[in-house]
Amino acid sequence: MKLSTKHFFATIFTLALLISITCSSASAKMVSVKGNDINLRTGPGKDNPVKYELGTGFPLKIVSKKGQWIKVSDFEGDVGWLHKDLVNSNPHMIVKANRNSKKKINIRSGPSTKNEIVGKAYYGVVFETLNQKSGWAQVKHETGLEGWIKRSLLWGF
Repeated sequence: MKLSTKHFFATIFTLALLISITCSSASAKMVSVKGNDINLRTGPGKDNPVKYELGTGFPLKIVSKKGQWIKVSDFEGDVGWLHKDLVNSNPHMIVKANRNSKKKINIRSGPSTKNEIVGKAYYGVVFETLNQKSGWAQVKHETGLEGWIKRSLLWGF
């Protein structure tokens, strides 16, 4: 089958557009909570019941939008609604390892298991994301503790 130049460029343009849409939507799908005691609701609007409250930096994945409200999913798969003004694009991560356990993960001075342990964290602890490198994330806790955590132990961006 021989493509005309017109069809060839139309095909290339379509593929480029699809790749562009996929890449831009993938990078824009994560947000973090802006503020403390933020209500995650069962539906879009203040009249809907509160499921639970979220704190600063809690990372969320955008599922859909309805007007000024966004439907989000958290690291456990729970879904709810927030007003768009209650989130921002500051990257944060949450510890997803050791659910239903008292075990802690290590926070290290560098991106390797050979680096010194500078702290530990339980499941559900939120960190600001500073950097990512070679399967590791450099993070900062609200207490000021900074270090590196294996990326596979975290969820977020």
